[in-house]
Amino acid sequence: MTGQRLRVSGYRFRATFRRRWGAYLSLVLLIGLVGGVAMGAIAAARRTQGSFATYLASTNPSNLSLGTALYAPPLGFTSGYDAPLVRKISRLPHVTRAESYTSIYTVPIQADGQPTAAAQKANFSVYGSVDGEFFNQDRATVVHGRMADPHKANEIVMTVAAAQALGLHVGETAPWGTYANSQSSSGSGPPPQPYLRQRLTLVGTVVLNNGVVQDDIDAGAATTVIATPALTRQLVGCCSNFSFTYLQLQHGSRDVPAVEAEVEHVVPAVLPYDFYDASIDVIKAQNAIKPEAIALAVFGLIAGLAAILIAGQLIARQLGFWSHEERTLRALGADPGMTVGDGLVGIMAAVVLGALLAGTVAVALSPLSPLGPVRPVYPDPGVAADWVVLGLGVLVLVVVLGALAVALAVQRAPHRSAAGWRRNTRSPSPIATAAANSGLPVSAVAGIRFAVEPGAEADAVPVRSAILGAVLAVIVIVATVVFGSSLNSLVSHPSLYGWNWDDALIAGGGVGDVPAAQSASLLDHDPQVAAWSGYWFGTLQIDGLAVPIMGGTPKEAVGPPVLAGHRVDAPGQIVLAPGTLAQLHTRVGDTVTVRYGTTTPHSLRIVGTATMPAVGIGGVTGHPSMGTGAVVPYQLIPESVRNQFAVSPTGPNAVFVRLKPGVSAAASARSLNRIAAKLSLPTNYPTSVLTVQRPAEIVNYRAMGSTPLILGLGLTAGAVAALGLTLIASVRRRRRSMAMLRTLGFTGRQLAATLAWQATVAVGIGLLLGVPLGIVVGRVLWDLFANRIYVVPSPTVPALVIGAIAVGALVLGNLVAAIPGRMAARTPAALLLRSE
Repeated sequence: MTGQRLRVSGYRFRATFRRRWGAYLSLVLLIGLVGGVAMGAIAAARRTQGSFATYLASTNPSNLSLGTALYAPPLGFTSGYDAPLVRKISRLPHVTRAESYTSIYTVPIQADGQPTAAAQKANFSVYGSVDGEFFNQDRATVVHGRMADPHKANEIVMTVAAAQALGLHVGETAPWGTYANSQSSSGSGPPPQPYLRQRLTLVGTVVLNNGVVQDDIDAGAATTVIATPALTRQLVGCCSNFSFTYLQLQHGSRDVPAVEAEVEHVVPAVLPYDFYDASIDVIKAQNAIKPEAIALAVFGLIAGLAAILIAGQLIARQLGFWSHEERTLRALGADPGMTVGDGLVGIMAAVVLGALLAGTVAVALSPLSPLGPVRPVYPDPGVAADWVVLGLGVLVLVVVLGALAVALAVQRAPHRSAAGWRRNTRSPSPIATAAANSGLPVSAVAGIRFAVEPGAEADAVPVRSAILGAVLAVIVIVATVVFGSSLNSLVSHPSLYGWNWDDALIAGGGVGDVPAAQSASLLDHDPQVAAWSGYWFGTLQIDGLAVPIMGGTPKEAVGPPVLAGHRVDAPGQIVLAPGTLAQLHTRVGDTVTVRYGTTTPHSLRIVGTATMPAVGIGGVTGHPSMGTGAVVPYQLIPESVRNQFAVSPTGPNAVFVRLKPGVSAAASARSLNRIAAKLSLPTNYPTSVLTVQRPAEIVNYRAMGSTPLILGLGLTAGAVAALGLTLIASVRRRRRSMAMLRTLGFTGRQLAATLAWQATVAVGIGLLLGVPLGIVVGRVLWDLFANRIYVVPSPTVPALVIGAIAVGALVLGNLVAAIPGRMAARTPAALLLRSE
């Protein structure tokens, strides 16, 4: 019997193909294009989220870095590079490779030996690669020109920011002057004449692998010049200020705690050798890119759902168009299996071909990804096939649409249609009944009935799926608006991402001391200051993990916003960022061991979690940032590290200042700048005013710009298109009903009004159910997202925007109804009724 049914289905497919091929082609194109966009968006989301890890791997990255030398005669260090120490570290267990760079005091000069005007204004650093750092390890990515030849002492590369600041162009050769360590001192300008002169050619501009996604505090250090190993070897003995060594470990980040413990036994105890785990950069970048990846994934899921819903309606309409042929087959003796199979062969083939086309479209769209800050330096931005997404996407389309086609074919089979018709006619909608009893105009009653009742079998329209589609569209649009509004609120409220004060006084970019007694006196007597607190920056080992910390005094008046628990109120307490808490596999209430190098360890109890601000020493060492870091009593940082340059008077590295309500930004800037000028003493680093410093996540979120708006507009366009298709299908399927209304006296205007009421009711139901659900979904999604990126969860609901969306949806629905309304007004009543 099964074989006979298959033969009949195959025969019917061949016999009817010439008449039905257009419908099959429409289904193939619809599934292929919309489904392809859906799969392409989801694949782009995955590619975007993993883009930084892919890029970083292409640069042969380090796993751990630390300071290994410092020119500081007061501490007994007379050289900025310590080759024997680097060799000792390179031979430690778990270390597979060690390369270093050293800071060199060299600037572009004029003919008289003085720095150029641009060099005097620019804040830049020159890093000399000692043994290949930036060239074969942590490779810099060339943006323009080429990479310098490591064997040529007369070639340099620099970041785009450095080239702009120094006024240099790729291919330009300029004189540079290098100053010896003995000629330079903290806080003083360059000596009259350089120790050494050389002509250097800028051969390329580059991006460092830790400069793709940056905090504001690191962006200041993005003006970097890189000298070749050939040049560095000539200067390292005389002109090296400090050095950092970058390590590649045998098992990557898993070896970091063990290597840190080994390093502590070979590094001089008084050397501030702050560790930096490179995995922090990956976490930071992934958090920064996450919103774009989420937006793409959501768009892909919505597009996939739209493809299934629209394709399902198209399949239902096609099966409905062929229902009279199935009734004829039934009358000729075909059993239910044969009538159900009629047309399914072609539809199933169209579904399979459409799903395969969707995979092809997704691959064709792949060069548009990844999005975000990594795209300009992505190592392989061409065509890519995400086989996980392609395989699952094709499978879902085939299985879901195939099952839907079978279910619709069974439901519409001739042996079931009579019972279905009786159920439809005996079960009028309560909404339509209430409208008929309310005294509304007859066109309104007819429109409401068309919107909520599928109609008789001959004129049946899938109204339930249309209403469900409208509800889902409204839910997603409103949820997107709530999410986008919350994202904008996060970006515009620094207190939500850790900057829980107005401005800061900072000395020497975070390495100097803000004079404690003087700053306290000035701030206490300033009428605009509400509260202030001083903090030191550094890195401590917490249960063996190097963590950037802020050292303060217990019960500080100003500090990072607490997410759980409470602030540090006593010497034996610590507050961790949530990401660090997770890395340590601890929770609030647990105890951790904290120490600096080989100093005496201290046991601290975790009393809370907080959103850490992106503030500290930028560029060369790690600093706290949103999910990473800790707040501890400042006494845990050794005094020699707190004042590593032996400046006077001593004090914290920064003072965070909260102003009184109503104080203008201009007034506060004037006041704090006057205070900073008084604190800039000749024996110390200069003190400056530091405004809001955004973490990398916030920097990238601002760059997202209108991504949520574009997503919302795309979803709106899809909802409008679905509504228009539903209304047009309604006019076509209900031509007999329209003709009957014309016969009963309806004018063309009344028929158009009927369609307008149908659209209004469909959109209205979507709004009534979708708006509150969308608000709930948007708030829940934002809370989940905020907790994932470790910010203060504070969702916002833009009531005016949502109200405007509701009004706009009703207006747009009626505008969309105008076209099918004209079709209804021109319904040929006599011709249709004659066919009855």
